[in-house]
Amino acid sequence: MPNTSLSGQAELYATMLRIRMVEEAIAQIYPQKEMRSPTHLYIGQEAVAAGVCGALDRDDVLIAYYRSHGWYLAKGGSLLGLMGEMYGRVTGCSGGWGGSMHLIDRAVGFMGTSAIVAGGISHAVGTALADRILGRSTVSVAAFGDGAVEGGAFHESLNFAALRKLPVIFVCENNEWAAFAPLAERQPHGDVCLRAGAYAIPGVRVDGNDVLAVQAAAADAVARARAGEGPTLIECRTSRWLEHCGPGDDVALGLRSADELAEWRARCPIARARHFVTEDQTRQLHDRIRQEIEDAVADARRAPWPVQTWRPAYYEV
Repeated sequence: MPNTSLSGQAELYATMLRIRMVEEAIAQIYPQKEMRSPTHLYIGQEAVAAGVCGALDRDDVLIAYYRSHGWYLAKGGSLLGLMGEMYGRVTGCSGGWGGSMHLIDRAVGFMGTSAIVAGGISHAVGTALADRILGRSTVSVAAFGDGAVEGGAFHESLNFAALRKLPVIFVCENNEWAAFAPLAERQPHGDVCLRAGAYAIPGVRVDGNDVLAVQAAAADAVARARAGEGPTLIECRTSRWLEHCGPGDDVALGLRSADELAEWRARCPIARARHFVTEDQTRQLHDRIRQEIEDAVADARRAPWPVQTWRPAYYEV
């Protein structure tokens, strides 16, 4: 939702609010079973995507993972394309075939998402290598969760990117959960940023609920990358408020305590940035975003279903 009337901190607030309101709308609609794609909601983590994308240019490339709605929207992805994909319609950004975990909008440098844990990290390294070969100044970003750190692709990608000093930024959203497994049960220590030392690249940890801190860390990493100084690993400590997949919550599932979730809700990234905008701006943003969501949902509901035009080889006789 480009907004020329806002700038700087107010624009960051608007981006986070838009992500939150879109995700809340999806959470409300999802139980009606109109959206059949498995969906991993981003509520609580908005400052990470908003802050990182606030430091990028339109032509810079971003490749995310399955919890990707916020990244898609922060990079400028079409809301019509997102809602169309959630409903599985031809107006979806993947033609209705990909669903929530396979979003793409190449026009704004959002080069796709992967449902495979750590699957998109090497893709960002690949686009960074292509930029280096072609002499472009574009920066690539790989966004992933803390569970991806346990995958081989994470280590292989950091090693290769460091060796070649590629213009790529690795952003780990450490929400301390991988599906139903807490961080303490999966890693000997939870300091993801320390992994950078093994590859002789900078590792930075920031408060992932502080959008200005995230933007500042991303801006430094972007400057390094454009200057030919190689990759950076940024660990953003944050928390998802809802369950791993779906609109429910982990408290109801017995995985997390209500007190823990309450502590994170008290650190809401949007509430902490509320002073970035005036009361009038807040009302205008709410009204505009609400209408945009209603229009996108209506557009998706009336759009046609995709038609299969290919046949798998095993159907041939």
